[in-house]
Formats: sequence, C-alpha cells, structure tokens
Amino acid sequence: MEHLTFWGHFGVWVAAFLTLGIYSFLYRDNPWYKFTEAVFIGISAGYWVVVLFFDNFYGKFWVGRGEEPMLWIGAILGLMMLMRLVPKIGWIARWPLAFIVGATSGLWMMNYLTSNAMSQVQSTIMPLFGEGFGASFGEIIGNLIIIVGTFTGLIYFFFSKEHKGAFGATARVGIWGLMITFGAMFGYTVMSRMSLLIGRVDFIFRDWLGLIQ
Repeated sequence: MEHLTFWGHFGVWVAAFLTLGIYSFLYRDNPWYKFTEAVFIGISAGYWVVVLFFDNFYGKFWVGRGEEPMLWIGAILGLMMLMRLVPKIGWIARWPLAFIVGATSGLWMMNYLTSNAMSQVQSTIMPLFGEGFGASFGEIIGNLIIIVGTFTGLIYFFFSKEHKGAFGATARVGIWGLMITFGAMFGYTVMSRMSLLIGRVDFIFRDWLGLIQ
C-alpha cells in the first residue's frame, strides 16, 4: 500500500470496513451489517439509475430521437410509468407496465424455449460414434452417458405407469442422474461463492493488512 495516494489508502480502508461489516452477519444481525447492506443497496440502485439513464434515455432516445421515431413510443411509456408517483393519476402506470410485462414474457419465452428446450433436444440427438464414426473412446462414453441419462430421466417423470420392475429400476437410474446433475450445479454455485470469499480474504490480508506479499 506504500505506492497509494491518500485517497487510495482511504478507499482501501472504506472497502475493508464494508467487507468486515458484511461478514459480521456470520456472528449475528447487527447495526454494522445493516449499515453496509444499506450502503450496498443504495450504491447499486444509484449506479443502475445512472447507467440506464445514459444508456437508454440519453444514448438511445435523446441522441437518436430524430432518426428512430419508434423511440418516442418507449419515451411515452416511460413517462406514463412515472405517473405512479402521482396518487390521483397513478392508474395510468398500469398500461405501460402491462405492455412491458407482456412483451418481456413473450421475449423470454422464446429465449427459454430456444436455450432450455430446443438446444437440449439438439444436444441429445447426436451420432453415437460421432460424425463419420470419428469419435474417440471418451466421446463415445460421454454420448452413452447423455443417452442413458436423458432416457432414464424422462422415464422417471412418466407417472402414468407405476414404477415397478424393470420400469422402476430404469426410473431409479434416472433419479441418480438427476441427483448427480443437481449436485454438480450446487457444487458449481458453492465454488463460485467460495471464489468471492477467497477474493475478499485476499483483499483483507494483502491490500489492507499487508500480511501477504
């Protein structure tokens, strides 16, 4: 920290204060944690207000309002949403809100249909031995695992037939496949949180306390 200016040192101390405040929740809920949480939420909200203002209102509407007349529709809808702040005419905000909810639902429905449905179906419809029988032994094993996991997983969700006998055994294989998948997803989430923790601990001991060179 020797090369930092006064404001650099000040920023490091503020960051350390806020970091320790957040982790103080591990002991119990306390005013220090509530203060740091409020600071984080307030700064995040203020940051996104500024970003959205300059990216959307100024960058898209104000700069290009003459080139794209359709932007006026978005500006009018945005202005109508602000009517929520006036109690007597707050009902006007329901119209643009309904339009935004409907349009966003339709957009994300298509995105999820493509990413969560069609792409997964495409990934399971593959040549077992690769194109031109050029797959390696490891690729063939991976394709077999995908085929077995997909088939047995679908069998598990087939509730029109009682899960007994060979059908029940196949469904149990599907359960194991689902458990392994969920476990891997959970492990990935835990590791991503651990990387954040390691980054904060490294900041505390390296940048703030200077115990690690």
